[in-house]
Amino acid sequence: MFIYNEAEIWFVAGSQHLYGHQTLEQIKKNIQLVTDYFNQHANLPVKIVLKPLATKPDDIYTLCQEVNYSPKCVGLITWLHTFSPAKMWIRGLTHLQKPLLQLHTQFNEQVPWDSMDMDFMNLNQTAHGGREFGFIGSRMRLIHSIVTGYWKDKTVHEKIAQWMRVCVAINAEKNMKVVRFGDNMREVAVTEGNKVSAQIKFGYSVNTHAVGDLVSVINAVSDTDVAQLIDEYEALYQISPVAQINGAKRQNLIDAARIELGIERFLEQGGYTAFTTTFEDLHGMAQLPGLAVQRLMAKGYGFAAEGDWKTSALLRTLKVMAKGLSGGTAFMEDYTYDFTKGNELVIGSHMLEVCPSIVDDDVKPLLDIQPLEIGNKADPARLIFAAKPGFAINASLIDMGNRFRLVTNALETVKQPQPLPKLPVACAVWKTKPSLEVSAEAWILAGAAHHSVYTQALSMDYFRLYAQLHNIELLVIDDETDINHFRNELRWNEIAYCHPYA
Repeated sequence: MFIYNEAEIWFVAGSQHLYGHQTLEQIKKNIQLVTDYFNQHANLPVKIVLKPLATKPDDIYTLCQEVNYSPKCVGLITWLHTFSPAKMWIRGLTHLQKPLLQLHTQFNEQVPWDSMDMDFMNLNQTAHGGREFGFIGSRMRLIHSIVTGYWKDKTVHEKIAQWMRVCVAINAEKNMKVVRFGDNMREVAVTEGNKVSAQIKFGYSVNTHAVGDLVSVINAVSDTDVAQLIDEYEALYQISPVAQINGAKRQNLIDAARIELGIERFLEQGGYTAFTTTFEDLHGMAQLPGLAVQRLMAKGYGFAAEGDWKTSALLRTLKVMAKGLSGGTAFMEDYTYDFTKGNELVIGSHMLEVCPSIVDDDVKPLLDIQPLEIGNKADPARLIFAAKPGFAINASLIDMGNRFRLVTNALETVKQPQPLPKLPVACAVWKTKPSLEVSAEAWILAGAAHHSVYTQALSMDYFRLYAQLHNIELLVIDDETDINHFRNELRWNEIAYCHPYA
């Protein structure tokens, strides 16, 4: 699967021939040293590939075309080492179709006060050249990112790494295939949406397969493969008595393993990296796929229930973005509130389908089989656990009719305050920022869905980058949210984002 190992970020310095051969040769040496340092010491998730110095309009245009057509390149970093007249960049940037980052740095950290002459000034004038490049970006309404600071600074590396992860995730979206087993839950509005518009904006395709197509693959799974998977369950999880050998519901566990293997096989055969199910269409399946969904999410697949393809695709995108980072990312739903004054809490879950990547590291999830009236099938297997305390974000992508809107809410996940002996599901308990009252009102005003993607791995900066590079509306609910200002932001955005999708 093409994610990070094969990806490349291309790096180019801009200059001009006005400064002479000696200056240009020094720029080449400097940017080579910067490239080597980034690749060897900056702990960046993607390899940086240095490209020839950009000094002519035709060369810049050719570079941007090569960026577009390279299957490995997922973004371009520019460094204006000297002044680089921005009209040279217009043709190339007009055709550039991948993310662009302007690194606003310079080779020397400190000014050599005693020895600095005009040659030194001409060579090291990012402060000058970067502004010229910035003008053309602004004049062209170019969507691009800017990182400012000395190239050896850890903060600079962290910002570049964030941008790289978003670039990889956006690139993965272009090849993402979402399969829907069945349709949306009947009469539900927010899980609907324009799939053609989504493919135009984000790149991923969404198509449906009848549940019968999946069932035929599930039924073809061998008993040997099922037995091997159950061995894996028993090694990884606490197994409830009813699911153990000779337990009253051992067959339910066998059926759950067969479902997991069948779904994974179907996804692999079709090249799908995200999927949806709905409990209103389980024809031919023994039970609602709870355990299977949880484990497939933990492997990196996107998922959402009830046919919610937008949330499934967003989960997959955020899984890619967060790959290798600490903290999990899961399908989630705000389920119920605790309105205790001064300690208001939200209990989040989704029946069976919460990814175990968010579990406390020291906790071994319980694999249990309990009744579930919804779906009218056999009692389904599921993993039961509580989420790890700490900072998290809930995110919801919705279709506003003329645009897509991304809504995010900063959370503080807390240790589950009381046991839930009669609630056999995975869940997370959190305090919303700035408060339950304000956050819930803002979320509802924004039209965000009851489904969300919950992540402990990504900061709000990732969502800002993602929305910026896709040029979609972003609404942030956090400690700084004021509900009256939020209402005004919604009004202003109606003007700022009034253009249609395409």
